[in-house]
Order: sequence, then C-alpha cells, then structure tokens
Amino acid sequence: MTSRVRTVTFDAHDPYEIAGFWLQVLKAERPDDDAPGDPYASVPADGITVLFEQNNDEKVVKNRAHLDLVPNTTRDEEVEWLLTLGATIARDHRDPDGKGWVVMQDPEGNEFCVLRSESERAANS
Repeated sequence: MTSRVRTVTFDAHDPYEIAGFWLQVLKAERPDDDAPGDPYASVPADGITVLFEQNNDEKVVKNRAHLDLVPNTTRDEEVEWLLTLGATIARDHRDPDGKGWVVMQDPEGNEFCVLRSESERAANS
C-alpha cells in the first residue's frame, strides 16, 4: 500500500491573510470558497494543498517541518522578491562559491528555505 501527501497544514493567526502571501509566492489562484474570517484558507501548489488553519497560539519555537522552494529565477533574485512580499531572512547559509540556501520566514514567522534553482545547481555541481 502507498500513501500520498494531499495537504501540508500550518497554524495561522489569520489564515486568509497568510494564504494571500503564499498565493503570490507560489503563483497560485485563491480558491473561490476561501473568504476573510474563515478558519481555513488554502493554496493549491503542484498537486498538493498548503492549508492554513486558524490557531491563536503564539509561535515560540522553530518549525519541525518546512517548505523548500526551488525558484525559476536565481536563488538570490527569489530572496530579494520574497523580501518585497513581506518575508524576512532568518538565517543566511549562502556560501561564497554560490552554493547554500537561505532560511526565511513568512509574515507569521513560519520558516521556509530558498534553495538554488535547477540551473544554478547544474552550473555549480
């Protein structure tokens, strides 16, 4: 028997608002049934759904799971664009030789990583 991942769920203070950030990041369309004030908001992403669930607890520790993003542009261009959307850099693991990644946080503090693009990895393997 085999299972597949359908949904990755994150707690959120404002599911609709944080889903809006991720809709921009993942270039996805907001589902028609998501509305401000609802306890859930979803982001369809390449065969899975990133779901944000209402939870008013404060985030106090590092995520135990996170998303790794592989950009279509360069890693550094993606990081700069994500900063304009409201993300912040939590830890920078970029190396002088071009390798490495950047740990970022979305506007609610959920960590995610920005890796090198496929072309960057191919050019510097």
